[in-house]
Amino acid sequence: MHYQKLLLVFVGGMAAIAVLGCKEEQAQANLPPAHSSGHLYLDVHNRVEGLTAEAVAGAHQKDLAIQGKYRVNYLKYWYDEGSGKVFCLVEAPSKEAAATVHKEAHGLVADEITEVKEGH
Repeated sequence: MHYQKLLLVFVGGMAAIAVLGCKEEQAQANLPPAHSSGHLYLDVHNRVEGLTAEAVAGAHQKDLAIQGKYRVNYLKYWYDEGSGKVFCLVEAPSKEAAATVHKEAHGLVADEITEVKEGH
């Protein structure tokens, strides 16, 4: 018999649901176990043309809509309209997974992705 787990995640007041299969299916899909927290990354977009608060919020919502498919969790973002710079904090199994979400969601791929540790 096949059972599935549902994972409900709240990010910035939004809820996302992911369907998690058995460990064998996760291994076949080359995904980390459901309990894995992944790595923390900060990505930097150096110059987003025409950046506005509305545009960055819309791009973030598109990330949230598909991130569960890649076991990625975009946590927070910061931006500067004047310079066009955007910074995204993301929990992901890899840099590649984080980049894939941006690419698929809206095409605005980061110029840099750096693994970071949270300070106290």
